[in-house]
Amino acid sequence: MHSQVTPENLRELVGRFYGRARADALIGPVFNAAIDDWDHHLDHIAQFWAAGLLGVGRFTGRPMAKHMRQPITPPMFDRWLALWKEATDETYVPPIAQALQTRAGRIAESFKLGMFYRPSEDQAAAN
Repeated sequence: MHSQVTPENLRELVGRFYGRARADALIGPVFNAAIDDWDHHLDHIAQFWAAGLLGVGRFTGRPMAKHMRQPITPPMFDRWLALWKEATDETYVPPIAQALQTRAGRIAESFKLGMFYRPSEDQAAAN
C-alpha cells in the first residue's frame, strides 16, 4: 500500500480500476465499446488524476462531452464508485483511499447532474 500519491502509483491505481471495470457485467460493455487503445486511455486518465490531485503534468480533454455520447445510466455511477473504492482501498493507505473516494464521488455527482438533470423537463412533466 502506498502512503503517498505519485503519478506512478496513480497509473497503477487506474490500471487496477479499469481492469475491474472492463470485466464488470454492468459497466464493462460501455468501456469496452468506447475505448480502442487501452494503454493510451489509462495514461490519459492517470494524467487527469495527477493534474487534479498533484498539479503535475497536464490534462487536456472534455470528459463530460465524451461521456455524454455513451449509453450510461445513473446506476452505472454507483458501480463505478464501488469498483473505484475496491481499487483505491487496495492501492493506498486508508486516509488517501478515502480522499480519492470522496473526490470520485464528487466527480460522479457532477457527471450525473450534467448528464441527467433536466429541470425544465421535470417542470413540464409536473404540469
